[in-house]
Amino acid sequence: MPKTATPLSETQIRAMQPRETRYSVADGNGLILEVMPSGTKVWRFRYTLDGKRQPLATIGDYRKISLRVARERARKYAGMVATGTSPAATARRDRGAEKRIELLRDAAELYMATAMSAKSEEYQRTTRRALDKDVLKAVGGKPIGAVTSEDIAAICERIKKRGSPKMALHTRNVVKRLYEFLIARQLATSNPALAVPARFLATPESRIRVLSGDEIGRMLRAVDASSIRRPLKLALHLLVLTTVRKSELIEATWAEFDLNAGLWRIPAARVKEGREYCIYLPHQAVTMLRELRETKTRRQYVFPTVRGDQDQPIAKSTLNQAVKALGLDVEHFVLHDFRRSAASHLRELGQPDGAIEKALARSDAATDPATQNNLADQAREALQQWADFVDAQIAGGERR
Repeated sequence: MPKTATPLSETQIRAMQPRETRYSVADGNGLILEVMPSGTKVWRFRYTLDGKRQPLATIGDYRKISLRVARERARKYAGMVATGTSPAATARRDRGAEKRIELLRDAAELYMATAMSAKSEEYQRTTRRALDKDVLKAVGGKPIGAVTSEDIAAICERIKKRGSPKMALHTRNVVKRLYEFLIARQLATSNPALAVPARFLATPESRIRVLSGDEIGRMLRAVDASSIRRPLKLALHLLVLTTVRKSELIEATWAEFDLNAGLWRIPAARVKEGREYCIYLPHQAVTMLRELRETKTRRQYVFPTVRGDQDQPIAKSTLNQAVKALGLDVEHFVLHDFRRSAASHLRELGQPDGAIEKALARSDAATDPATQNNLADQAREALQQWADFVDAQIAGGERR
């Protein structure tokens, strides 16, 4: 029986690294993705006609064709093969119809058609409005790489002068996300929005929630006593101990971990700032991860979904729903508050700011190797102290 390919995800594709020789990964239904030594990724369609394996039909460059579109093309070509027709000529015509992505307005259309296709209608509407009303009118005709931070700052300043500082901040963030998408697809090399500080545009209604030690202890005791699945209990506990963002945890793969060294390397493709960073795991986290690895039901993801037989991570809303179902007697909070809480408590415990920033992967500015090594040691100590503090809060309530 032929082996069934495990469908790819955009996250997996972005994380694929080039090798010395080209290699391919199957998505299913004849669709494969070839990764070149240069790093270029190309969609191709593999098929057999009249009992003979045919040359691969090229669908196009991943930078310009999303996974969704590539699958649609593969289904169309598979339908042609089923009727005894070669899809080669059709694939060439389809490629010829692809627009060259050079100008920002074309890049924005690609972004809306791919990265934004699964978002809510309201999210798409507000993003499209920011692009059409201000960004593309000003710099839509510029090449992607020619748009500067000065351009974005000028656009945001004009919006502020209209009396809309929050819209200026929103527009800057839309451009930031657009360029993050383009960088991931190798259509851009830098992000002009990063040099426009958010604090100069508007002061967002940011959260300042810091959980007390008692609240942390009560929360984790409630998690442990609940009826939710054991992997979700460990996920929530690990979210507290590692201080990573929720998406970084739930999309973690086993290949990222060296449990013997107590290291978790999160690749740049999965990091908000677009750069790889290390989490120095406290021994409590290592123990939990070893338990998860011993009972794992899927090869790739640490927290695989239990729905269907595909190796995919749990949904982004799963942990939020698990906490909501607990009915905790804790003042309103969101999971991201764990990061802020860790930073606040570590300062009270006497950890220096540099160690805290390194532990939470907020900054990696030091380039001197000796300085980096020293900060790494301090970050490892800080996260271990944080884990010990969390243990103490859990135990403190149990003794009452």
